[in-house]
Amino acid sequence: MSEKKGILERLNGGEMVIGDGGFVFALEKRGYVKAGPWTPEASVEHPEAVLQLHREFCRAGADIAQAFTFYASEDKLENRGNEAGKIGCTSVNQASCDLAKQVSKEFGCLWLGGVCQTPTYLSEGSKEKVQEEFRKQTKVFVENKADFLLAEYFEHVEEAVWAVEVLKETGLPVAASLCIGPDGDVHGVPTGECAVRLVKAGADIVGINCHFDPFVCLQAVKKMKEGLNAAGLKAHLMVQPLGYHTPDCGRQGFIDLPEFPFALEPRILTRWDMHKYAREAYDLGVRYIGGCCGFEPYHIRAISQELAKERGRECIGAEKHEEWGTSLRYHTKPWVRARAGREYWEKLEPATGRPYSKSLAHPDNWKVTRGHELLQQHIEPTSEKEQTDVKSFRKG
Repeated sequence: MSEKKGILERLNGGEMVIGDGGFVFALEKRGYVKAGPWTPEASVEHPEAVLQLHREFCRAGADIAQAFTFYASEDKLENRGNEAGKIGCTSVNQASCDLAKQVSKEFGCLWLGGVCQTPTYLSEGSKEKVQEEFRKQTKVFVENKADFLLAEYFEHVEEAVWAVEVLKETGLPVAASLCIGPDGDVHGVPTGECAVRLVKAGADIVGINCHFDPFVCLQAVKKMKEGLNAAGLKAHLMVQPLGYHTPDCGRQGFIDLPEFPFALEPRILTRWDMHKYAREAYDLGVRYIGGCCGFEPYHIRAISQELAKERGRECIGAEKHEEWGTSLRYHTKPWVRARAGREYWEKLEPATGRPYSKSLAHPDNWKVTRGHELLQQHIEPTSEKEQTDVKSFRKG
């Protein structure tokens, strides 16, 4: 059996890869992740649930099994009294690696280990302290022979650069994606400049993930591409956006929306939106296309089906899901049969189903970032005084 091609070998050869979807949101809805901390101790407590979701994404066409290590740094697991700290960084990351490796063998896909932003950085921790948190995780990924590494979900490019520097120490290929939009990072660094800094730090693949919908994220990726071209730098592009529409969001994305995180369902993208997203991403030159929070397996399947010709294959999960709903021809009701095909679904403007629902929200836009008193992190549970202070700040 020939050895599978690595991520850079695939991208350098012009191939495209499809990432998986959002684990913390999907597993929170299923009852395995606690909203608020959003940490991945489910890999230890309920490995069967995490493994099943991995399998569903791979059946849907994902070429990558991303180990469920989101927010699994030691400081995040114990932040504000989170009991996941009792399990510990090493145990959570090891369990997540075991599951990703298992599904990688089952489906022949690549798997990665990832790090993301830390409470230590938000509390104005030094570069040395922040990078120490990254090294604790990275050690486990190296020991388990991950195919490549990812620094994702960073709203400050400075911290992302620190993460890339640590990941590059391993000698493995490194991808880096920021949870920012076209307006730049939270400190105001332009999006194009962010890409330049990441590539200069050693990232082989750069892009955007989370916080914004696919079409806003693609605007940001375009600016990254322009920034790299202007600087004479080369890197592969990736995008893994939200599965929610966010045209009304500001610099901090969907976490500012009053619907975050428990009332986002009316904003969910349809599978037909995903066809459009996949085509626009591909035409932009992005060759690593996936999803983040809100992305379910059927969303990834839609991407796989849209780009089946370019990939030279269909995904397993397409066996019972004919493209553009043509299977509706078998329906007993004639008005439903009339909906079989691309023309109907591509032109449809879905309704929310809520009487007189507002089309857009008024984001909170608190404009607090690293160093602000409200962002100081600690291992003790959030106190009643802190909650009072937060609510008072909001009223002010």
